Formats: sequence, C-alpha cells, structure tokens
Amino acid sequence: MLIPPDVPLSPRAFDFLSNLVYERSRIRLGPDRQSLVASRLRQRLQSLGLADYEEYCRLLSTPGSDDEIDSLIDLISTNHTHFFREPAHFDLLTRHVLPRLARGSQSNLRPLRFWTAAASSGEEAYSLAIVLGEFCRSHPWLAWHLDASDISQRMLVRCRQGIYEEEKVSLPHPEWRERWFQRGIGDREGFLRVKAELRRHVSVHWVNLFQDTYPVARGQDVIFCRNVMIYFDAPSRALLVERLTDMLAPGGCLFVGHSESLIGIRHDLVALWPSVYTRRE
Repeated sequence: MLIPPDVPLSPRAFDFLSNLVYERSRIRLGPDRQSLVASRLRQRLQSLGLADYEEYCRLLSTPGSDDEIDSLIDLISTNHTHFFREPAHFDLLTRHVLPRLARGSQSNLRPLRFWTAAASSGEEAYSLAIVLGEFCRSHPWLAWHLDASDISQRMLVRCRQGIYEEEKVSLPHPEWRERWFQRGIGDREGFLRVKAELRRHVSVHWVNLFQDTYPVARGQDVIFCRNVMIYFDAPSRALLVERLTDMLAPGGCLFVGHSESLIGIRHDLVALWPSVYTRRE
C-alpha cells in the first residue's frame, strides 16, 4: 500500500509524535517541524503498509512497540556532520589540551579516554582519532581509546564501517589522507576507509543521552557533545550538562558547538575558551 504524498499529518497526530519523541529522547519538535516529520515518516508508513499517520500512532501506542519508537527517533533525528567541522576545536586539542594530558599521562597508567557523544556517521569521531594518531607520532608512549555514540542506528552503521566518499574526506593536511585512509577498489572505487590501525582505537555504541546509564567509562578526559543541545529545551540541556560533567575526569574538557552556550545553566565547569569547559580538579 502506498501512502499518497498529499495525505496530511494532522495536528493531533503530530502532537502525539512530538510528545513521544520528547519523552524518549528530549528532542523538541516545534510546530515548524510538522512538514519535516511528515516527509521523513512517509516512506516508513509505506514499508509498514499503513494507510495514514493516525494508524502509525496507534501502532506506536501498542505494547511492545519500543523498537518502532527507536526507528521513529532515528528517522526524525538530524545528522549533519563532516570531517573537521568547527576546526578551531581540533586546533585547541593539538596545541593545548593534548600536551597537558600527555604530561599528566606519564604518572597515570590508564589510557586517555575520549568520547564523541553525538557521533552521527562518524566523521567527528574519526577527525578526533586522526588528531590523536598524529599527536601520538611524536608521543608514542601514549595509549588512548575513543568511544563514539549516537541515537541513530542508521548513522552508527556508517560509523562502524568508517567508509566515506573520497570527495567528502576534506582534511587540514593532504598527507593525512594517505596516512589514515585506504582507497577502495572495484565497486568501492571513489571511496576511502579509515585504516584499521585507527579504527581499533574506536568503540561504537548506541546511546540515548538521557538513558539511565551509559556504556562508556567514567573519567573521560575529553567529551565532544557538539551541536546537539540546540535540539533540547532548557531543562534537558541542564540535565545533560550535569550528566556529562559527572562523566568527566577532574580536569577533563567538555566541547560544545560554537553556536551553543552554557549561559543560564547551573554547572560545575570552568570556561577555558569559547564553547570549551573543564571540570574542576
């Protein structure tokens, strides 16, 4: 059964869907998102053989619908990303944060821990991994591990693969492409894959940032949670900052997006640079 493109998403159905999404993910869908939600769900309704959005709402209301609710959130989540987005953050890491961590690691036996908490399809995670790989060329004693997480299962599949169109792998230094990627051949020509020596440092997890516990170790040295809080309301942002602060090691750094701020949020962090904060030691 094909749902016609002119079948409307009624205000009542949109209210149900937006409230459900907020309840499960804290993503706030304003009225201006109604047409976006309709377009993103249309193909899903067709694949389920449903006639309209009201029928989909009834499906989501039935017991045992958790997997479909996860699919709903996956479909409506925004996943815009690219390699070395907001490059000033990676420069700060290289020039200031990583040298400090390297000095401290000489008396610390554990690996350095990094977490990209909204990794999407992996470009941010592998950008950070490349920076760490480059830094460790001159600091070979350093051990490190990177956790990459997202709420979108679709994006995490791509993150685990680490395969990207060659034209989209734009890096600050051309030689990094040869050093950290392998070229595809045959039906993979025109694609690049992150080399295994870098991928082995990265663990990929499904994470809802508001779930009870995280599959990520406490004591993170650096957390990237960039350009995700803009989708949450003020109480949700405050709760998330509190939880991420608790995941940081003393002296660890939280990076948020350049368009984001902790102004108006009570927290125990100290501002280091614009959009970069540290937990008090």
